[in-house]
Amino acid sequence: MAIHPTAVIDKSANLDSSVTVGPYAVIGADVSIGAGTTIEPHAVVSGPTMIGERNLIGSFATIGGAPQDLSYKGEPTELVVGDDNQIREYASIHRGTPNGSGKTIIGNGNLLMAYIHVAHDCSIGDHVIMANVATLAGHVQVGDRASIGGLVAVLQFCRIGSHSYIGGISGLGHDVPPYVIVAGIRDRTRVSGINKIGLRRNGYSRATISELEAAFRIIYRSPNLILKDALELTRQEFPDSPEVKKMIEFFETSKRGVIRRTSGD
Repeated sequence: MAIHPTAVIDKSANLDSSVTVGPYAVIGADVSIGAGTTIEPHAVVSGPTMIGERNLIGSFATIGGAPQDLSYKGEPTELVVGDDNQIREYASIHRGTPNGSGKTIIGNGNLLMAYIHVAHDCSIGDHVIMANVATLAGHVQVGDRASIGGLVAVLQFCRIGSHSYIGGISGLGHDVPPYVIVAGIRDRTRVSGINKIGLRRNGYSRATISELEAAFRIIYRSPNLILKDALELTRQEFPDSPEVKKMIEFFETSKRGVIRRTSGD
């Protein structure tokens, strides 16, 4: 274990023998940190927090802090961080609340850039990118391999679907379906199409991408169909596509409503 002599580590913290802790870092009570993880100088990790293996916690990051919620009264809620994440400098990630899920969850292989904020009770999947100063309010859910641009602000309880791409400086108040590209602020937020480049980079076939594009046209470009009928037609047209099925189910399970405006509106 490589711990700088100026680091402050609570006696109850559980650190693997291969953890590195830089100068002036602070590790609080009820913190567990797995093998190969590096805590850079001046970072603060508060508990209860569980951090997996091979993570990087950047300088001046604040991880596992109390939720910014007026109902929170010091209850022992949690932050759970998986493996192979990069959480860069000045990032802040807060624990859950008793009125929510009780925990904030960060999956595996994510890149969370400088100054990002993940609020209480959020859930982030695997291989997600959050660019600089992107902000998630409480209870936001982010699917695997979503990409969130810089300075994006996401309202509480929103869902961001897997493989979606959110353009920088966007403001989101509704759910974002999987596989799509979204950009804009408030009433100008628009869906521009399927995230073809991202899907190709992640190994999706041309046939699957073509099916998603066709499904998108039915759902978003059928002015004579209400959403329920458009989803049913899409289901009938692509009964054997798991990706199209996932998109349909996302719409059907939305509580905040899904972004419906397109770049042509």
